[in-house]
Amino acid sequence: MNNEKSCLFCKIARDGSPEVIARFKHCFVKKDNYPVSKGHILIIPYEHTENWFTAREEVRLDMMEALHKMKADLDAQYAPDGYNIGANCGKAAGQSVMHLHIHLIPRYNGDADDPKGGVRGVIPSKQKY
Repeated sequence: MNNEKSCLFCKIARDGSPEVIARFKHCFVKKDNYPVSKGHILIIPYEHTENWFTAREEVRLDMMEALHKMKADLDAQYAPDGYNIGANCGKAAGQSVMHLHIHLIPRYNGDADDPKGGVRGVIPSKQKY
């Protein structure tokens, strides 16, 4: 489990990294290092907290505000056809950096053969219904 001293996202927040593309009261935004699509970003709280369920309410509210603002920015910059929004909470859910972060993933017509089921694809055999 990451702690604040060894946490990648805490380091970015602490060091004023040029990776940060937007700042809010309780969170910042950076491009995903392994983007699923053009414009894929992460919304990350400054405060070290493991996941959505451990975050303080004011942090979650600020992250929601950032989500809306960044969606508008991505709409203007890339004009995607849809979005996936997600936060992995715990190793069983695929969380690899144990510091809360929300993925905002622009989606484009034709980027998947059949996107039906969307986030259900985290378990591929359950995506189609």
